[in-house]
Amino acid sequence: MKRITALLVLLVLTTTLNAQKKEKDVLSKLDGKKDEYAAIAKQIWSNPELGYLEENSSALLQKTLKDAGFNITAGVADIPTAFVAEYGSGAPVIAILAEFDALPGVSQKAVPYKDAVVDGGAGHACGHHLFGTASTAAGISVKDWLAATGKQGTVRVYGTPAEEGGAGKVYMARAGLLDDVDAVLHWHPGSRNAAGATSSLANKSAKFRFYGEASHAAASPERGRSALDGVEAMNYMVNLLREHVPQETRIHYVITRGGEAPNVVPAFAEAFYYVRNPDVANVKAIFEKVVKAAEGAALGTHTEMEYEVIHGLYNVLPNETLARLMHTNLVKVGGVEYSTADTEFARKILDTYSIDVSLEDAQKIEEFVVREKGTGGSTDVGDVSWLVPTAGMSAATWVPGTSAHTWQAVAAGGTDIGINGMMVAAKTLTLTAIDIFNDPSVTKKAKAELIRRQGKNFVYEALVGDRKPPLDYRK
Repeated sequence: MKRITALLVLLVLTTTLNAQKKEKDVLSKLDGKKDEYAAIAKQIWSNPELGYLEENSSALLQKTLKDAGFNITAGVADIPTAFVAEYGSGAPVIAILAEFDALPGVSQKAVPYKDAVVDGGAGHACGHHLFGTASTAAGISVKDWLAATGKQGTVRVYGTPAEEGGAGKVYMARAGLLDDVDAVLHWHPGSRNAAGATSSLANKSAKFRFYGEASHAAASPERGRSALDGVEAMNYMVNLLREHVPQETRIHYVITRGGEAPNVVPAFAEAFYYVRNPDVANVKAIFEKVVKAAEGAALGTHTEMEYEVIHGLYNVLPNETLARLMHTNLVKVGGVEYSTADTEFARKILDTYSIDVSLEDAQKIEEFVVREKGTGGSTDVGDVSWLVPTAGMSAATWVPGTSAHTWQAVAAGGTDIGINGMMVAAKTLTLTAIDIFNDPSVTKKAKAELIRRQGKNFVYEALVGDRKPPLDYRK
């Protein structure tokens, strides 16, 4: 009996050591391709493309995956820059999401002071050049592992355009592209390393367009009907509405068109609105109140109004089963280490803040947390998470304390700080996917949790309705 026990212990120990060796081999291979992936990320960073216009970025990632042995299906869900890259066969099917769109108006060089490459130009202030590249690297790493081990299963990399206000993933989910997926993994650039089971804010946006009658503002103002008056009346009423919505609500707007000249009564004006709340049902209800304000504004200013829903996002539905697995792997990988040059750059970035943070935070892994009520921003990963068990993480690709959508984020994203954070994400995604392939019970537990969190009688209905993707929303 003692001999049998000893043999069992030896078998378990040998299996564990072999698994650890395979993990080290996978991570070592990823490190060996770091320069290759850094070049891809920097190429996308240097050529920032806005939502649904990411032709070069999408093509580069597709080529990288195709050259690595993936089968590519491009132009999915009626989106020219969306794609699905697939390797393997059978279950489980693991999806890794890849974003690559930039933001308008945040052009910045990779220097620790504000200096645009092109005044008013686009920039990767949310780090999606790193996002797409790390996810691509992880997909290839998992594919290599599948090929080497002969394991059954399928890995897919989903090229998801226009996260920044265009809701690319919503249209891909609505098209059924995730229907056979067992688990979804994603990540996002940030100023810290974390992998918790946390939610986000649901969000619905629309452009409200007012049409009036042009006239000379001094000679014959009585003959004019100001579309700008309509926009301003709407804005005033919505601002009054803020007192009468749940306190977690966020409503933002910009006037995208307000007229051409002061002495011409504007015949056309437009406002772009976002409505956010932790709960999808609240977002729907509040959005309808905003619509009523727009209708009242048009009535009171004798103008005509129409609106176009641009995007609508569910809040992220946490999945603790997958999130804990990802957190464990993030701890294994560790945080971001700064070189002397990185430290010098980061200290100069810190000088631009008015908050107290430590550069050592880039090395730390945040404690695991479960937060079912969303705060902060919104993401089209939300819709995906209501359909498929989903887990995400953040990596410190920016200097600690950096806020997204800032020139500081763009600057760090173009340096080794961003690249090293990107590799933390690629490694964590890879190890998490491998763990899921190795343990069939994970997807079963994750699916059971998803069904429980969805609640009874859940039926997915996209907040965008049946509209087609707004391919021109950034033009």
